[in-house]
Amino acid sequence: MKKRSLFISAAAALTVAAALAGCGTTSYFAGRTLPPSGLVNRVLIAIQNPSVLSKGELIFVDAFYDIRSGYNGAPGYFSISGFTGALPVTIQNMPEEQSGAVYGSGDGSYNLVNYAKESSTNAQSGLNGASFSVFMTRNQIYTFAASQSSHVLTVVDHTSGSYPLSLPGVYRVSVNPGGSAALAFVENSNYAYYPRKLTGAQTIAYSGGPTTWPKAAVDCEPQSAPGWCLFQAQSPDHVDPTGNYYGAPLVFDRPLKAVFSADGGTAYVLNCGPECGGSKASISSLPVAPMIYLIGQQSGTLPTNAALASSTINVPGGASNALVDSSTMYVVGQQLQTDGLFAGNLTIVNLLNNTAGTPISISDGAPGAVSRMLLADDNTLWIGMTKCNNGERAAHNRPFGCLTMVNTANNSVTLQPYLGDLTGIAGVTGLHKVYVAQGGQVYIYRTTDGASIDNQYVTVTGTAYDVAYMDGLTDGNNTVY
Repeated sequence: MKKRSLFISAAAALTVAAALAGCGTTSYFAGRTLPPSGLVNRVLIAIQNPSVLSKGELIFVDAFYDIRSGYNGAPGYFSISGFTGALPVTIQNMPEEQSGAVYGSGDGSYNLVNYAKESSTNAQSGLNGASFSVFMTRNQIYTFAASQSSHVLTVVDHTSGSYPLSLPGVYRVSVNPGGSAALAFVENSNYAYYPRKLTGAQTIAYSGGPTTWPKAAVDCEPQSAPGWCLFQAQSPDHVDPTGNYYGAPLVFDRPLKAVFSADGGTAYVLNCGPECGGSKASISSLPVAPMIYLIGQQSGTLPTNAALASSTINVPGGASNALVDSSTMYVVGQQLQTDGLFAGNLTIVNLLNNTAGTPISISDGAPGAVSRMLLADDNTLWIGMTKCNNGERAAHNRPFGCLTMVNTANNSVTLQPYLGDLTGIAGVTGLHKVYVAQGGQVYIYRTTDGASIDNQYVTVTGTAYDVAYMDGLTDGNNTVY
């Protein structure tokens, strides 16, 4: 009876959608196009190995009724047509642009999904091998990919071509929401780097090779007539020819990611510290203006040691991921314990006075690993970890799990039971629920109290690795990677 009532409700919704189409209306809000499925609350699911004949598939479900099929059982499930990527691992969700970018770790593909048509286009060309981290700007003109195996930060500039900028060990890249600045990070390093597009005059001036490049440049490509250069964020003035650092102290400590202020003017670099083999976890502020890569918008001098050293916030609880909400930054990390294990923490940072609060205990996770974070309905923050079963909680027989719900109104914590690694979170805005990919399957939780919702009609065959709410109100409805 329950399933029948769901089908009847779904039928009613489709009837309304059909009526709108019959009256000549093909959009449902914000000018967005009504998709072929007629669904207006869709959660996209990236699935690995859905069958013996395929290594990857993208399906979507009706997130209003929490069903994967049509109201009368047909179609049996909804899928994105034309997708051919292998082992999809991340969905960069861009609902305002009615698109998403999906990275496949099995073949290094980067496919753009058209939400309005519910179809996938050809894979992004110009990438150099597998990418540990990859992002596309919202206008889809630029793509930045960190290829650790190829030792390059690749810039795909659809106006001029692909530029592999040499950076041995590069493994993370962060791009600001406005798509005007990017930062790259090297594993086990205390430096950060950023690319800039060159003017015609700069191309000529830098075409004589490394001796003609600016002091902070680490690579310009192609060297005979460079179109882009990669710069070191911290001034290299205090590095001798052998690479030894002297003079002003280093301001980065195993940096691995950057998040950006609400006004776009500041990049907050997360210093992983002990999680990544360093000394102290902290956040360093960088002015974005000198790092803007767009010609005609670059301003200011290169970041200097003085500017960096005066704006570092210590975060004892760990700093390997973060999310900025207005003047508040939620920082997630792992803190080294006396027994050699790590314990998960959330630290709330006040960006108005640059102060960090007392760490709040959350789920443990793999040190330095990419956690998942998302703000959802009912003042909730959802945090997902991998390898939480190897942390301090599990080792001492305390309740543990890889998913934490935090009520940001009172900072209370709800730790969900262990169901495996948490690899994706999608907030279904306005419907008071989140979808997650956990332990290779899809689960649903209420944001009102953290209780689980029946997931029997959204389970998948294969390994669910990421989820995204295709109909989110803004691009902010995106798991923070």
